[in-house]
Amino acid sequence: MTSSVLRLPVREILALYQLKKLSPVEVTQACLKQILKYNPMLNAFALLDEKQALRQARGSEKRWMRGVQAGVLDGIPVTIKDWFHYKGWPTRYGSLASSGVVQHEDSPPVARLREQGAVFLGKTTLPEYGHKGVTHSPFTGITRNPWNSARTSGGSSGGAAVAAATGMGFLHLGSDAGGSVRIPASFSGVFGFKPSPGLAPSWPPSLFSTLSAIGPLTRNVDDAALMLDVLTRPDARDWFALPQGNGMFERPDFSAALKKPLPKLRIAYAATVNGFGPTPEVAQVLEKVRPALDVLGKVDEITLTAPHLVDVFNRHWSAVASWSAAQFGAREKKKLDPRFLHWAAQGDALPLHDYLDAERARMSIGEYFKSLLETYDILVTPTTAMTAFEAGVDMPTLPSGKKQDDWTPFTFPANLARLPAASLPAGLCENGLPAGLQVMGGYLKDALVLQVCKKLEELLGFTPWLLASSQDMPDGRA
Repeated sequence: MTSSVLRLPVREILALYQLKKLSPVEVTQACLKQILKYNPMLNAFALLDEKQALRQARGSEKRWMRGVQAGVLDGIPVTIKDWFHYKGWPTRYGSLASSGVVQHEDSPPVARLREQGAVFLGKTTLPEYGHKGVTHSPFTGITRNPWNSARTSGGSSGGAAVAAATGMGFLHLGSDAGGSVRIPASFSGVFGFKPSPGLAPSWPPSLFSTLSAIGPLTRNVDDAALMLDVLTRPDARDWFALPQGNGMFERPDFSAALKKPLPKLRIAYAATVNGFGPTPEVAQVLEKVRPALDVLGKVDEITLTAPHLVDVFNRHWSAVASWSAAQFGAREKKKLDPRFLHWAAQGDALPLHDYLDAERARMSIGEYFKSLLETYDILVTPTTAMTAFEAGVDMPTLPSGKKQDDWTPFTFPANLARLPAASLPAGLCENGLPAGLQVMGGYLKDALVLQVCKKLEELLGFTPWLLASSQDMPDGRA
């Protein structure tokens, strides 16, 4: 078997397991082969457990041969961001200051994946405590872009996005508190989805909980929907999660939703936010997307104006960084990323009333975007204003030579306003790097966002991931 099997959607892999034309061991070996090929250059893994993965795959193979599956993902290789607990592995959060002690229980998304028979390859990289939109840290070094290793993968779920783009697994678990799923999805040319907060339970508790949501990074929308069907199952540990059942919130069937026809939509398209817009090369790719949007319904070009957007987000972020850094003694603080300490210092200097003022301003931002999504079904923007920039730096450099500190305002609104948002590959720019299209919907309109992305995926036809040619597919498995 060749690695071209990695081009298949997860449901086709499962169908081949059912027919006994493909084995979980073969598929896991194909993923491990990709890891051996790409990871030394791209550095997507903080932890790799080949022996355990193959042991889990052999167990899955036996179940498929007996016709008794553990669940809907039995035998599918997955990765998890090193932000989540996995029983038997340490959680290092991308930090030298973290503990190497192994965890004794799974975080909710990991538990759900394990219950459904997933094969765990390892843990993917992130910047220290997920504090920035690129992935490099003193602990794991630099995670590089799969399209150009001199460029960044984006972050903070950078390792997950790189693994998705290169076939180092099928389903990749990330988290997003300011764009941490969508930014690396945009830079790496894959699909990333941030659900409505509370939809997918998470644990242990984090002060990022009001901003953050867990979400999948995959090569296609179908795989993300299937993963969400698993991740959104309830878990009592998350007090922030939506109550399900007994006449309360009814969890959507995301995979089934993708099969439903879309009505004609009211679409808002905004190329800029607060006057901040894309580079010419990104704008050129996004302009080619407009005909696809017109297929979906009536498109209005609008101007997004949320004057305090970046400042409000930064005050929330720096307050959490301040608290997080305060948990370490002087010796451990010396091990921390200077950029993380920069954010912590800003939080240290933030008066309480200024933080509460940011909370109040956040309510206005939430009202602005939620009201907009009462008028329109979806809001479409660039995911990022630029393609991936230099690896190993915290922010891009403007033509003037000045560092561009607040370079990703397009992703902040979904976190501040508690809305679902996805990044879909829009195409390749002239520099050979992908650009992402962001689709945002109203609160708990996650299924609609996925439906829109599925249709756009079909219309745009983006598939040039770094995988083997489909011509290598064994007979009977095409």
